[in-house]
Amino acid sequence: MGLMSKILGGQQSRTTEDYVELDLDDVTEETGEATMQVHVAEIDGQPSLIDIKDAVYDGDVVIADVTRLRTKDSTTEHIIDELRQVAREVDGDIVQKGDDQIIVTPTGVRVGREKLGK
Repeated sequence: MGLMSKILGGQQSRTTEDYVELDLDDVTEETGEATMQVHVAEIDGQPSLIDIKDAVYDGDVVIADVTRLRTKDSTTEHIIDELRQVAREVDGDIVQKGDDQIIVTPTGVRVGREKLGK
């Protein structure tokens, strides 16, 4: 299974122990401050949205796992509508990948709708 499949695909539950921080000292000596981060989140209800909204308003990308939400539940529709509104407000983008993930981006970042290498 490839790295992106592990991050974006599959139905397995992930924890922080599943991620390994790589040492970038071997790649470059000068590291500037990052202007954007990619956050991984899990949405299990309305309270989960606060941190996601804050991150997008701050200019970060959020990949949110929505497997804990019921697909036909009105709460799920309300949560997705709120995330759409955030994407509109910041002139960002929002896409749903399969039934289990939503990607929300900030100003100036668009998500490609086609897989690379096609």
